[in-house]
Amino acid sequence: MKALCFYDHGGLDVLQYADVPDPEPGPGEVLVQVKACALNHLDIWVQRGWPGLDLPKPHWTGADVAGEVAALGVGVTGWEVGQRVVVDPGISTAEDAFTRRGEASVSPGYVILGEHMRGGQAQAVVVPAANLMALPEGWDFAQAAAPLLVSLTAWRMLIHRAGVRPGESVLIVGAGGGVNSMAIQIAKLAGATVYALTSSEEKMARAHELGADVVLNYREDPAWSKTLYKMTDRRGVDVVVDNVGQATLAQSMRVVARGGRIVIVGNTSGPQTEIDVRFIFSKQISLIGSTMGSHQDFRDVMALVWAGKLKPVVDRVMPLADGKAAFEALEQGEQFGKIVLVP
Repeated sequence: MKALCFYDHGGLDVLQYADVPDPEPGPGEVLVQVKACALNHLDIWVQRGWPGLDLPKPHWTGADVAGEVAALGVGVTGWEVGQRVVVDPGISTAEDAFTRRGEASVSPGYVILGEHMRGGQAQAVVVPAANLMALPEGWDFAQAAAPLLVSLTAWRMLIHRAGVRPGESVLIVGAGGGVNSMAIQIAKLAGATVYALTSSEEKMARAHELGADVVLNYREDPAWSKTLYKMTDRRGVDVVVDNVGQATLAQSMRVVARGGRIVIVGNTSGPQTEIDVRFIFSKQISLIGSTMGSHQDFRDVMALVWAGKLKPVVDRVMPLADGKAAFEALEQGEQFGKIVLVP
């Protein structure tokens, strides 16, 4: 089969559209013929690699898979060849104290499709049968692939980790990313007043369409924390979603309200930053980490997607063979929402 793969970690030049061995499902697994796979920043980080990441090569990423069941492994029941499905990208490889209390994504045995195991940027992928969800009628594969990882991530970080409540205010730093385009919608659905930052007039308009009450252009207003502080009568916002990291965390700590929460699920501008700890204790700020979620989180949030209460945001659909150009567009931050690859 064909896959968008790499044999060594590095920049865009390591990516190649090449022939790789066909996968076969083992016991309890299902072979899925991939019809669409959306991109995430995680794909870029895995492609570049980090110290300690040791993957069998060639490797290919891709967490967001929509497709059809192609073959069933031994012991798999309840699924039929040809059935339309999506895949929960969070995979539990062991049972422990975390999984038993419903905190699977905290477990050391939790892995993400496309990170520590080969993913969906190929013509087929093998996944545990437990990770399948039936795709409702009326959904095309590209629209179905777009919300998977980002909805799961945004749901857990806002509802479970940050505990957003009706009447609170939420700031989304960088509204154009996949997670944040869903975070705007989830925060609004939860009854919050939503502020958002983005980089162009077009993206500002799209953030408003998703439900953001106030949107600022951070390129035109680099001191956005001061602007928002004044807008909120010098109170600040209850919750800040900051997935940017190095470039924005200092301002996020200034604009968050006393007793507020900053939730972090990524670091698109870099992982290393300096923190003025005086803000943490004087304002009693909570810095909250979050990643992915449980199978039940996935089912809960996807039920809202299938019901039309949360809308997938697709920027563009491209052939898998043009995946290198798609990775470049994601690196440059050209998109609003998800870039989806189709084998």
